[in-house]
Amino acid sequence: MSRQKIIYGFHAVASRLRRDAGTVRELYVDESRHDARARDFLALAEAAGVHPRLVPGQRLTGLAGTSRHQGVVALADEVVLRIDLDQLVEEAGPELLLLVLDGVQDPHNLGACLRVADAMGAHAVVAPRDRAVPLSPTVAKVASGAVETVPYLTVTNLARTLRDLKDHAVWVVGTDDQAREDLFSAAFQRPMAWVLGAEGPGLRRLTRETCDQLVRIPMFGAVESLNVSVAAGICLYESRRRAQSASEAAAP
Repeated sequence: MSRQKIIYGFHAVASRLRRDAGTVRELYVDESRHDARARDFLALAEAAGVHPRLVPGQRLTGLAGTSRHQGVVALADEVVLRIDLDQLVEEAGPELLLLVLDGVQDPHNLGACLRVADAMGAHAVVAPRDRAVPLSPTVAKVASGAVETVPYLTVTNLARTLRDLKDHAVWVVGTDDQAREDLFSAAFQRPMAWVLGAEGPGLRRLTRETCDQLVRIPMFGAVESLNVSVAAGICLYESRRRAQSASEAAAP
């Protein structure tokens, strides 16, 4: 029997309806919402063959465990992306692109990182098990459906996992504000893994020392640091930009 979980928020629930409506067992919508967004959502649900129940907002808050449900809560079968990291490395080959998070423990940051990883085509997000955020309803809401498309792999020993990746010819690049090389001028290669730490503390010492290369993201304004999900988006985008440029240059 499939395990079930609560999903809330327009983006997260709509994503599940579009991708696999048959796994949505119950759908609840705030009876007081009559705006265009709610009407469009109800139309999507009906088209997907899922008939929502209109209930008071207070009940939705009780179901979601938060008032930030946007008036939409669903009970759905849990989708578990079962994949082995070694298998993933082998199957992706030279195209492998990973996002590794060291010490990121805020569910909003994890959700945003999963979302940007999906957008940039990363094959997985990896984190140390003892410093990892669980895949909660909050993560799912912020990720807007990416928890069901991007594997989130937690490992026992992050430094050892990075060394194993290097043994498979994966180039491991960490971000560090004090690095000599900057993101836009540094040379790096694929397959690769980007390693980012939490805003403030950054990478742990052993993680930093295990990386093949350290780069910094140039800052051109007044702020001194970036949220980890923003930094992840910049790094993953730069990888994709370079890969696209190389592909176009090689084309006849």
